[in-house]
Amino acid sequence: MQSAWATLDCGFAQVADVFEECVYEALTRFNKKQLDAYIEAARVIGKLGRGAEPLLAFLEEWPAVASSVSGDQEPLLPQVMGAIRAMQKSPNSGAITPFLQTLAAVARRLKSAEQLEIYIEIALNLMVRTSVSIHGHHTTFPSPGLPFFFEQAPRLLGLLSTVGLKNWADYGIRNYAHHPERQEEFFRIDSADSRAVLQRERHGTLFHDVERSLDLYLRALWQDSEQLVPYSTLFDTGRLAMPYFDHFGMRIPDVMDDDRGISGLDRYRAVLAHMVGHRRWSTQQVADNWSPFQRMAVEFFEDARIETLLCREFPGLRRIFLSLHPAPLEDACDPETTSCLRHRLTVLSRALLDPAHPYSDPTLKIFVGRFNALLAEGESTTSDIATLALSYVAKTRRQSDQLAKVHFENTVIDYRDDNRHLWRFIEEDDEGEFVSEEHNAKRNEEIVSLPPRHYPEWDFQSQTYRPDWASLYEALHASGKASDIDKLLQKHAALAKQLKRLLEMLKPQDKVRIRYQEEGSELDLDIALRSLIDFKSGNTPDTRINMSHRTDGRDISVLLLIDLSQSLNETLPGSGQSILETAREAVALLGWAIDQLGDACAIAGFHSNTRHDVRYHHIKGFSEGWDDTVKARLAAVEAGWSTRMGAAIRHAGNLLGARKTEKRILLILTDGEPADIDEANPRHLIADTKKAVEELSTAGITTFCMSLDPKADEYVGDIFGSRWQVLDRIERLPEQLPLLYLSLTR
Repeated sequence: MQSAWATLDCGFAQVADVFEECVYEALTRFNKKQLDAYIEAARVIGKLGRGAEPLLAFLEEWPAVASSVSGDQEPLLPQVMGAIRAMQKSPNSGAITPFLQTLAAVARRLKSAEQLEIYIEIALNLMVRTSVSIHGHHTTFPSPGLPFFFEQAPRLLGLLSTVGLKNWADYGIRNYAHHPERQEEFFRIDSADSRAVLQRERHGTLFHDVERSLDLYLRALWQDSEQLVPYSTLFDTGRLAMPYFDHFGMRIPDVMDDDRGISGLDRYRAVLAHMVGHRRWSTQQVADNWSPFQRMAVEFFEDARIETLLCREFPGLRRIFLSLHPAPLEDACDPETTSCLRHRLTVLSRALLDPAHPYSDPTLKIFVGRFNALLAEGESTTSDIATLALSYVAKTRRQSDQLAKVHFENTVIDYRDDNRHLWRFIEEDDEGEFVSEEHNAKRNEEIVSLPPRHYPEWDFQSQTYRPDWASLYEALHASGKASDIDKLLQKHAALAKQLKRLLEMLKPQDKVRIRYQEEGSELDLDIALRSLIDFKSGNTPDTRINMSHRTDGRDISVLLLIDLSQSLNETLPGSGQSILETAREAVALLGWAIDQLGDACAIAGFHSNTRHDVRYHHIKGFSEGWDDTVKARLAAVEAGWSTRMGAAIRHAGNLLGARKTEKRILLILTDGEPADIDEANPRHLIADTKKAVEELSTAGITTFCMSLDPKADEYVGDIFGSRWQVLDRIERLPEQLPLLYLSLTR
């Protein structure tokens, strides 16, 4: 590490802060020769005179670029460096940073060194032709469209082939080389003709071109006249959209690529046939008493039943289904470290469709035989298939199916709809959520040198996301003395007594079962019967056949996110106490109150030192109680750096999004507006934070901000809407923060 740092010969403090993590990540992917080339390329970039930004972007992104591409990678780094030198020697040196910032996202789209080289050639062609064309002297005027081309490239390559990208760029060059402002508009994809050319160049079969053919297909072959409603995939890159049908019509993508030897038109036909089959033969099931794993198994079995019946009516469909259905290897998933249920179900689904399947698992063959026997008697029903699916889950379940890491590779069957039509819910399920800590919780362990999590950032000027813009590093917070927190609680004993009276009024009275217990107040008949079946069938029975009860009627998850920026070290007038010490007292009281209520709550802090170094500190996890371990972390909290809030909110939202509770709340405690030393425009991070809050709202997460900034009225409403409160007297924070929590979760 010392040798690498000496070779880099860099004086940027921002680079020093993250250099070790970047090199550790590179060591996992590069051999010695490649690592030396990586460090040397970074040294050259650091000497360009463009500041720390391009160097940080290269150090963070290049390992991901190299991992994303296949083929001969040896000439790739020299070609990238050649492009950087060409931009540096021209007036386009300002485009080096966006080029490097989006390179990893582009590589993930292209997946091949050859394709990435073509992309670089397209960019250099754009640079030369638009620089020269503006005024006939390319050393004077930079290309206006080049930086925007790089910013939009990840999104463009999700829609276009490299040929389509070249055609789109050539159109912009030909028509707007002499019009700088219109050229910028074209490459930002803001102009109507830019979007029109983009739509024309999209690869695949456009729904608009085959709509009439698909409508006739539905009517002639399936006697179905349901309306076809396309959903756009043009700029919807944030989620995996799936076909579905509801009372408004059958929703299908607006474009289909040729894939696995099947044309886009035939892929459309496969999607429609599958949905028609569900409309004919599937019936809704009550989902309340089934776990998510059981429902997933029912969906796989029911999908296979529908396709079997479709192939009886039109045998030619089998070729299309088998071509599009993944064929995962039987041993591709490691059950020791990964949840393999999804993989097992995909293997089984393939076997149910393919009589010539290569799988040898005896249990799989038994259930394929039972499935075929069931359908040999006729069409069968969804209820019959559900019974078979539940039997399969009971027979094949493993303890590792509960692991958080799920095997997804080669398991996505993209022509099938999302099966929302199969289920109806009557009331909340009390079975899957409240299981024992031993069964459901994992101990939090500190992992050293975690690779960064990359989050996008919203650019309010171009109204687009900057992909992989902020690098967030997360870790457990260091520990101090738990006794310091106990002293703070004693200091506020009178306030704690008042809070306790309120807490007694809010405590829920509902009884909830806690299942999977070695010892308990009564026998859990469902688990006991399953264990007896396992015992008689020769499998190891589950010994956790008892259950107990606890009082719990609040279905809430709350994450308290604390701004730990440098301004918290300021001293409050008159008290001699810092804002940080006051905030620590408030959080200590809040943690005690949450423990009294029994709510699921996590506490974390964040601060940043440019977009390349956002730190996210875990203080309390959802599964942890209010114990000395958590108190020790809170006692050691310190403040420093800046407030890049958007990335921290997105990361907290991901953690809350995994919680299966009725109410999910992100409570933010901050003393200032979003800001960072690398962002000169104060509106940028405010707009990004607002966008992050909107993203969480779309995901069903409520965000509330308590601000200690007396000037917060100028911006906090723009970010959080009506969900905010400004505390003018900061010394009242220990009293107000717990009361705010009780108000939000009442």
